[in-house]
Amino acid sequence: MLEDRGRVINVETQTAALPFTLLKNSSHTIGHRGLLAVLLIATAIAAVAGSRGGNSSPEFYGTLVRPLWAPPAWLFGPVWTLLYLMMAVAAWLVVRVPGWNGRRVWFATYGAQLIANALWTWLFFTWRSGAGAMIDVAVLWLLVVGLLVTANQRSQTAVWLLIPYLAWVTFASALSWAVWRLNPALLGA
Repeated sequence: MLEDRGRVINVETQTAALPFTLLKNSSHTIGHRGLLAVLLIATAIAAVAGSRGGNSSPEFYGTLVRPLWAPPAWLFGPVWTLLYLMMAVAAWLVVRVPGWNGRRVWFATYGAQLIANALWTWLFFTWRSGAGAMIDVAVLWLLVVGLLVTANQRSQTAVWLLIPYLAWVTFASALSWAVWRLNPALLGA
């Protein structure tokens, strides 16, 4: 049994609905620190999933013809680590205040951008699909803009934490396009 806003929920019969119940009232059910932990764990899982797709990325990246403005391979790890941390904290700042009807949409958008983010690495480095990676990064960019717009209604600090992410995704989009165009034999025409 689990109590939610004074209602007792039978966990055995309500297991499918339980995650949505937790999200609906997450700051009351698991507390602010617990919510931050959940967001950090979910974000870390996405980061690990993406990095698994890029296991050979430094070597493959080194073989690609790149524009002069392309960063060195070693820079991506530290940048993404910082960006993932900033994303999780921004998400926590947005959803921690109870009583917001947009919480489920925020979580869905946040989750979708984590999936799109992880998928890009697989598309580009593992499956070597330049076109797929470009479609994915365009979707990712739109999802990040959606997060920024929604965050603007809840927390200015969250907006400032997400702006570097949007800037990096914008830069990564341009870099993906340039590298794809310079390497049609490796990434598909």
